[in-house]
Amino acid sequence: MAMDRHDREKEMAAVLLSSLYADVIEPEQVSKGFSKLLDSADDLALDIPEAVDILALFVARAVVDDILPPAFLTKTLKSLPEDSKGVEVIQKSEKSYLSAPLHAEIIERRWGGSTHITVEEVKKKISDLLNEYVESGDKAEACRCIRDLNVPFFHHEVVKRALILAMERRSAEPHIVALLKEAAEEGLITSSQMSKGFGRLADTVVDLSLDIINAKDMFESLVLKATTEGWLSPASVKSIPSQQNGPAEHDNARLFKERAVTIIQEYFLSDDISEVTRSLEDLAAPDFNAVFVKRLITLAMDRKNREKEMASVLLSALYTEVFPVEDIVNGFVLLLESAEDTALDIPDAANELSLFLARAVIDDVLAPLNLEEIDSQLKPGSIGSEIVHMARSLLAARLAGERILRCWGGGTGWAVEDAKDKINKLLEEYETGGDIGEACQCIRDLNMPFFHHEVVKKALVMAMEKKNDRLLNLLQECSSEGLITINQMMKGFTRVADSLDDLALDIPNAREKFSSYVEQAKVNGWLVSSFTYGTKSDPAV
Repeated sequence: MAMDRHDREKEMAAVLLSSLYADVIEPEQVSKGFSKLLDSADDLALDIPEAVDILALFVARAVVDDILPPAFLTKTLKSLPEDSKGVEVIQKSEKSYLSAPLHAEIIERRWGGSTHITVEEVKKKISDLLNEYVESGDKAEACRCIRDLNVPFFHHEVVKRALILAMERRSAEPHIVALLKEAAEEGLITSSQMSKGFGRLADTVVDLSLDIINAKDMFESLVLKATTEGWLSPASVKSIPSQQNGPAEHDNARLFKERAVTIIQEYFLSDDISEVTRSLEDLAAPDFNAVFVKRLITLAMDRKNREKEMASVLLSALYTEVFPVEDIVNGFVLLLESAEDTALDIPDAANELSLFLARAVIDDVLAPLNLEEIDSQLKPGSIGSEIVHMARSLLAARLAGERILRCWGGGTGWAVEDAKDKINKLLEEYETGGDIGEACQCIRDLNMPFFHHEVVKKALVMAMEKKNDRLLNLLQECSSEGLITINQMMKGFTRVADSLDDLALDIPNAREKFSSYVEQAKVNGWLVSSFTYGTKSDPAV
């Protein structure tokens, strides 16, 4: 009946289904009902021209509201005739709705939404009503406020915030437990939303323990009360990440996370990259490098474009100098594995993460092949995997480099592009007889030590093109002064080695020249003797 009415009635039908699920209608019956709808899609299309589109959205909405499992689509697809409208419904539901970034919020509001307010506003209202309830103890009023929010699909946030409040204020725990129990018994908060709220907190309880002592024990106590009193299904509760390496390892992780947050916050205030480098070296905890990458980007995402730009620049600075590429890859894997939860707190998380990923490629922090490596570690069809695909699309676009460098509204993104022009000019000037001291000062004035590998790369390529080995003297001087570090020198040589096959198309003796440059650098001590390289057509040299 709702299909043949206005959006208001469609929204009401979806909300009613979500309210009746589990408490009144068994999950199996909901699946059977949708199966019958899909079986009769051809007949429905005769009476309702837009039946396929409307049904696809109802199916997607049911998945988002946790009343249909995602596996329902695959299972039902196999039982339908290939040329049926039911197949079209499932395909449209998957491709047009469920595979889109931030699909949950989009789907929930497709029929005019229920509140027309932002996620942040809903979160604030939830926090306010919980705080007021703890002060007054009026369960009926609190339940009415939850009901008036009219966001049943977001009740997991009520559960999560209520539990955190109970852990932060121990005196509030009895009130919170009583409220959640009442909401569950009334059917105000469904069993699936209750489980999802506990599950989201289970995912973050280790981080929460940085601020709340014994957070893990308190959470387990709340789970025990909820399952014992029957308003939480024991089978639905996610296990808390175990401390496999013992208490000492957990303490080290906790201390590192605390210090990492302080380092990042101070960096956002000071913009001092060298201080971050020194602080990380003092911490001497390379096993947690990936955690630092995750924290850096997560903290930046919740701030303005200035901090996002600073995070990208810092990541580029730390690459090779402090973090090997494997740690950065693992950091992005950690970020993308938790992307779905991040999207609940940061509405534009998918777009921002795809920009951070694409920016890392443009800045030569990650290679395009690293995107495949990251994607292979993510669950197929997950929002994390979708973000990798979004990053690839950004990189494939016309003028991608310039656009991505300026994705946070300019700042250092412009500076990186400008730096490339300045490097070209200072090298050309030096190559035509310029002063070596002046050239070194120009490099120093760039104030981008993390980008010195670009100086090395351009100097080597220009030396090949112009047949002027004078440029090697500049690299020698930069190394002797400590202006260009060994790591930046190696990165520059490696980047040239990776492009030798392409360079050989314009410079026939590129391989021979590069080999002689490597030997000269090793002999003079500005390239480590262990440096080796290979090309697509040659083994490692």
